[in-house]
Amino acid sequence: MTPTIAALGSALAMTLIVGVRYLATSGFFAWLTGKVHPGLYAKLNAQMRREIYWSLLSAGIYGVPAGIVAWGWQNRGWTQIYTDIGQYPLWYLPLSVFFFLAAHDTWFYWTHRWMHWPRLFRVAHAVHHESRPPTAWAAMSFHPWEAVTGAIVIPALVFLIPIHVGALGLVLFIMTLMGITNHMGWELFPRSLVHGPLGRWLITATHHQKHHDAFKGNYGLYFRFWDRLCGTDLGLGDFGGAGRGASN
Repeated sequence: MTPTIAALGSALAMTLIVGVRYLATSGFFAWLTGKVHPGLYAKLNAQMRREIYWSLLSAGIYGVPAGIVAWGWQNRGWTQIYTDIGQYPLWYLPLSVFFFLAAHDTWFYWTHRWMHWPRLFRVAHAVHHESRPPTAWAAMSFHPWEAVTGAIVIPALVFLIPIHVGALGLVLFIMTLMGITNHMGWELFPRSLVHGPLGRWLITATHHQKHHDAFKGNYGLYFRFWDRLCGTDLGLGDFGGAGRGASN
């Protein structure tokens, strides 16, 4: 098998993995929503079908660069991913996760804010905001142009920041969890976190809901740092119904 065919095969395999992961995780949280808040997604079937369509299209866009980079790491020694846990001090493991999340959050904030310029919004970002209100299926519901901006981040960072393969798995888990739970239309995390000191710096559904309501501000992904620094933090939103906010 030629290297080109092998790399393309890896890209296809990763596309399938991303697509199945999306269906499994978003499907689980959609099911959980039905249990915790019955009827919340009532009358949104057409919207959810649209969200699944755009998300599966995005899965292909995310899968291609990730699959090619994974092939290069395994077969050509590309990237700074390492498997020997002793290669770096143990204290670097959580630090590397934070570096990835902070870098991803920075990229997301500025590209997201950029895509809210009216001309770019119409071309690239309007698809995501068609989900009103967003559901657990909306986390990857992007126009292809927007999907490209998200798909290149982690594959680029593995060339720049050393990270253990297990820590990278944790980054991807957090990325998936926050992407879905921030769009569910209700708050998964406890009130003590959302409204406490930690909540002043972390983004959860209550914060991101305000973005979908106001269309501007609250541009961050994981942290409120850039929003607070740049004066775009609109504070916490609400979900337009009793019992859907942060739990006690």
